[in-house]
Amino acid sequence: MRFVALGDSYTIGTSVAPAERWPDQLVRRVPGIELVANLAVNGFTSGDVIDVELPRLPELRPQLLTLLIGVNDVVQGVPEPVYRGIVADILDVLLGHVGAGRVVVVTTPDYTVTPAGADYGDPATQSAAVRRNNAINTELAKGRGIAVVDIHDLSLLAATDRSLVANDGLHPSGAQYALWVERIVPVVAGALAR
Repeated sequence: MRFVALGDSYTIGTSVAPAERWPDQLVRRVPGIELVANLAVNGFTSGDVIDVELPRLPELRPQLLTLLIGVNDVVQGVPEPVYRGIVADILDVLLGHVGAGRVVVVTTPDYTVTPAGADYGDPATQSAAVRRNNAINTELAKGRGIAVVDIHDLSLLAATDRSLVANDGLHPSGAQYALWVERIVPVVAGALAR
């Protein structure tokens, strides 16, 4: 099954080796899927997914799609109604390519608990905004019959376990991504069975 991952730094795995990125760990854990493209780019917003990542899908012919987006919308102050509209558009495009059973939305981690988190806005304000964007993503995905894997709580473990933070002091480590993959595997396995 041709797997394409969409998103931002959390999917492209900023500050970890390619093998430690969660999509790469996922394909090693689930037989029958091939990562044909990781289109994610560090710093991308939901608008960038529309402009840059979605146009690549026809040539890639995906059969399984994942989406993890939202943190840079928070950092850049994208208004929530605008964000909601863009995410709805993204999900509708993904549905058109593979159907609801072959799309998986992954929630955004809370970067504010990391050593460098405070460099990107007031931690309490930004943490609340991440949770609100996650709620928007979850609502829009579930309303379309799309599976959601919530990893937000796992990211909070980085507040006391620095092994879950990459060397840049901001992004998840391969060890944290491995925890995410434990939750993503059964959902993707279920998609394969459809």
